[in-house]
Amino acid sequence: MYLILTTKPGQFKTEITDGLTAVESYDYIFYGHKRANFTIAEIKDPVRITIIEDAPPRIVNKVPSKLFEKFETLDEARHELHTLTTYGSMDIELRPA
Repeated sequence: MYLILTTKPGQFKTEITDGLTAVESYDYIFYGHKRANFTIAEIKDPVRITIIEDAPPRIVNKVPSKLFEKFETLDEARHELHTLTTYGSMDIELRPA
């Protein structure tokens, strides 16, 4: 199974922890500016995903993976990522990181 992890520079980062394997990573470029990074990760067993806020006091959240949408195949995860990052004719690019 696969899931999509998000990091937004200046706001929060999502860490790859035990039980997750990063498969692909993309920078989300919106009108020439990097706004986020998306990582498709493979998950085999339920885990807690670590999300750390960038601003002090740098709060750490450990979110159960059951709260994330999961995809049976890598192609399904890629399709969802494309759907999430496409809107009409806006200048949006997913660039391999």
